[in-house]
Amino acid sequence: MPRKPWRRALALAVEALWPPAAALGLSFAVGTVIVAAIGENPLRVLPLIFAPGLGSADGFARVLFDATPLILTGLSVAYAFRAGLFNIGGEGQLYLGAFLAAWVALALPGLPRPVALPLAVLAAAAGGALWGAIPGWLKARFGVHEVINTIMMNFLAVGITGWLVERYLQEPGQMIPHTAEIPAAYQLQPFARGPAGAWLGLDRANPLGASLLVALAAAVVVALVFRRSVEGYRLRAVGLSPPAARYAGIAVGGVTVRAMAVSGALAGLVGVHEVLLYRHRFLDNFSSGLGFLGIAVALMGKNHPLGIVLAALLFGFLNTGALEIDIFTEVPRELVVVLQALIILLVVSFSELALWRRRRRRRREEAA
Repeated sequence: MPRKPWRRALALAVEALWPPAAALGLSFAVGTVIVAAIGENPLRVLPLIFAPGLGSADGFARVLFDATPLILTGLSVAYAFRAGLFNIGGEGQLYLGAFLAAWVALALPGLPRPVALPLAVLAAAAGGALWGAIPGWLKARFGVHEVINTIMMNFLAVGITGWLVERYLQEPGQMIPHTAEIPAAYQLQPFARGPAGAWLGLDRANPLGASLLVALAAAVVVALVFRRSVEGYRLRAVGLSPPAARYAGIAVGGVTVRAMAVSGALAGLVGVHEVLLYRHRFLDNFSSGLGFLGIAVALMGKNHPLGIVLAALLFGFLNTGALEIDIFTEVPRELVVVLQALIILLVVSFSELALWRRRRRRRREEAA
């Protein structure tokens, strides 16, 4: 007798959610042991991770600020993975996107704001798309594995952008390599400096701004592409079986290049967050591994746009709570890094276990 629809939906939800939930619970259990071994009270230390974000609107806004670039890099990984591609080049793609956003702003300082802002956003997306399309083309044309390509292109992007800043765009009289401040027409201001800041009770120094809206809009667009578009069908077909997709008339090479280009564009939009909103300039070596953390966010969120947003929020809480732990306890803030690593390892392990169980159940059903 077939299952009722609601029972099937519940079973699918449980099957999708138990790996990240189990990974999160076990990670914090290990964290409890570590904290106790240091000599601190886990019941006092671990809640401090979430205290800043849940204690006030200002604290939660800072969590959202930390989560914004992770939403974009997580979506980047998920989009490529939909086509069976593993994009590890988010770090290089976001560097090139951020650099082009700053370069356009400095090269065209006289544009009016309604033209300048969209142009800078497009430049950020285009930089990431270019850096993603190259390994996609190499994969489609020569079969070169995208993991090797994207890893190598990370180093190229960091090196090239750093050299260009130091050689041509360095702000005079500064030791740290960075460009001059971009013109005001290109700058996004934090919510705290507008009417919403007073209404929400945000501190004037709170950096949350419109880049969050860009990230959430990107999540909605990716969800629609995955579920409601022909391109989403092509991505899924190529990801499941390239030979079968080719037999069905799908241009596998074209889908591969487009998937990597869109994946790179999503990572490149981090430039909107870092250059247009936060720093108002391009700073060499600004990223603290945002592209690589996006892989963890995508894994934690099961490559689903909503799951990625929630996973990015979790990592935002962890990043914000690290400072609280460092200040008010004897536990080093590196505990948060340990928790992040454990979450990644356990999510991968439990996901593989879930996949093994599904395959085993399928074989039993076929045998029956």
